[in-house]
This record gives sequence, structure tokens and C-alpha cells, in this order.
Amino acid sequence: MMGRMADANETTPTVDERSGGAATGKESVEMWFDPMCPWAWMTSRWLMEVEKHRDIEVTWSVMSLAVLNEHAESLPPAYQAMMQRAWGPVRVVMGAAAQHGDSVVKPLYDAMGTRFHPGGEQDVATVIRESLEDVGLPAELAELASTDANDEPLRASHQRAIDHVGTDVGTPVIAVNGVAFFGPVVTPAPKGEAAAKLWDGCVLVAATPGFFELKRTRSRGPVFG
Repeated sequence: MMGRMADANETTPTVDERSGGAATGKESVEMWFDPMCPWAWMTSRWLMEVEKHRDIEVTWSVMSLAVLNEHAESLPPAYQAMMQRAWGPVRVVMGAAAQHGDSVVKPLYDAMGTRFHPGGEQDVATVIRESLEDVGLPAELAELASTDANDEPLRASHQRAIDHVGTDVGTPVIAVNGVAFFGPVVTPAPKGEAAAKLWDGCVLVAATPGFFELKRTRSRGPVFG
């Protein structure tokens, strides 16, 4: 899930300003996600496991597959249709955060992602409606899915991820200690010490001067169980 996008102004606070890492003594980490991306979902489950084994505190932020791919050429028709559907969830998350605070972002992401990915629900309206109900948020927030009322802060949040990591990447993006990277793309999400070791390795290679890419062909899709 990759693409290019035009530049935009960065207006959202940095991870250290948004999270409580400095106050708690934990290392501040930020992850950008799109609720519809299955690989971001896998990475988020891994990062939640890392929180149990490393002294980190994660801030959860939105980036958008729809924004990422809006200028992409020659997308397959099915993927184009998916990009149109992808506007709704991120708009609702951004609107919920604007009206009810950043603390709702992760619970709403969890509710949406559980339905999209392990649950296999494809109807975006159903996912949004049920997720808002799960989190205890007003049902009328679902109306934001079809408006551009929160597109400016959505684009700003997305652009912060791109500014950290550069172009030619997709979701998710993670930033820690002033270093950002795309991924890791992994399935299934590692548990326990395996999750912690992957974290250590990602931070190590991403912080190596001149290191840019390590990749191999994916041989299987996301394993949610």
C-alpha cells in the first residue's frame, strides 16, 4: 500500500509534544496508521506487544491511504474503489479526536481494525457505526465520513509521517528518537521476547547512518489469529 503525494504544511505537534513519554520517563514512539490497512494492523498489534517488554509509550496517529494514493497513476480499478472507501474511517477518527480528544484515537482504531481485519467486514459504514457504538462515541460522528470538514488536520497528520520518513513509503510509519521508518511489515505479529527483539533490530538498523532499505518478497498475507 504505497504511493506518492504532494507536499503540505506541517501544523501538528511533534510526538514529544503529543505524548506523555517525557513525563513518564518512557521512550516516546509514534505510529501512523490507516484503519483499513491490514499490514498497519499487524504492525500495531506487534507494537502493543513491544509496549509490554520495552520501556516505550506509543502515540497513535493517522495517515491516509486515500491521501497517499490520490495522485497515483494506473491504479487497478478495485484499488481505486478501495481508496475512495478509505476516506471515511480516517475522517471519522480525526473528527472524533477533534471533538472528544486524542484519547479516543486508539480505542476507535482498535474497534475499526478488529472489524476490518480479523472480522473481515467490508462495509465501511457498518464498521464506522458499530465502532462508534463500541467506544461510546456519538453516532452522528459517522456523518463526517462523507465530508471534508476534517481533511486539513488529516492531511497535516499524514504529512508529518511523510516528513519524518520520506516518500515512496506506505502505512504504517513509526518514529522514535528522531528516526522514522516504514513498517515493519510482518505476519503474524510476533509475541513476547520475539516482538522485543524485532523492535530492537528495527531501531538499530533505522538509526544506522546511510541505511535505507531491507526487503524481501512477501510470500503470505496477514495472519490475524
